[in-house]
Formats: sequence, C-alpha cells, structure tokens
Amino acid sequence: MARHNVFGNQGELLARKYLEEKGYEILDENWRFRKAEIDLIAYRNPIIVFVEVKARENNRFAEPEDFVSKAKQKLLALAAGEYIHLMNHQNEVRFDIITILFNKFGDPVIRHTEDAFWP
Repeated sequence: MARHNVFGNQGELLARKYLEEKGYEILDENWRFRKAEIDLIAYRNPIIVFVEVKARENNRFAEPEDFVSKAKQKLLALAAGEYIHLMNHQNEVRFDIITILFNKFGDPVIRHTEDAFWP
C-alpha cells in the first residue's frame, strides 16, 4: 500500500476514535455517491456531521485542510444532499474537517474544525 494511503487510513481511524470520544455516533465511513466520498458521517443530536479527514506526515507544502478544494467541497455537498435525502434527515447538518499531522516522534496531532465550510 502506498505511504499516503497508510496515512489516510490511519488518519480516518484516529478521527473516528476522536469523534467517538467526543460523544459522536459514527453513522457511516467512506460513504460514496457518484464521484464523491465522505470519509466519516457522524451524528450528535440533532446534527449530522459530514467529516473530511486529512492526514499528513508533515505540513511542509501546506496545511492539510488546504487540500479540501472548492471542487471537493461541492462533491461533498452533492453526496451529503443524497445522504440527507435517503435518511430523511430534517435537522441541521454541518461540514467539518479533521486534520491529523504526525509530529517528529510519530505521534498524531489532531485538529478538528467544526463548520469548516458551507458549499
């Protein structure tokens, strides 16, 4: 498996654990609709939270959240709209970004940005 995939998989696992420790219920992981994929879909009464996870070994080139482009945000919104429709969710939704950077000791540093964007 490519190194970036290892970081991505490890990042999603850490993000899931982080959210669960904060009281979120994980509804889905890697949920796909057309060309879009939502890394984590979480619920904390009464809000459904669509979470994009970005894990990087370092931030030498940019901060991890900088890689969530406007195009990616639109794809996430498209997928989220379908999910909301299928679940018949009538309450609030939110788009969050969780970034994980691994420090020089290999320890994860997690940053959670709530309401990070609205496509």
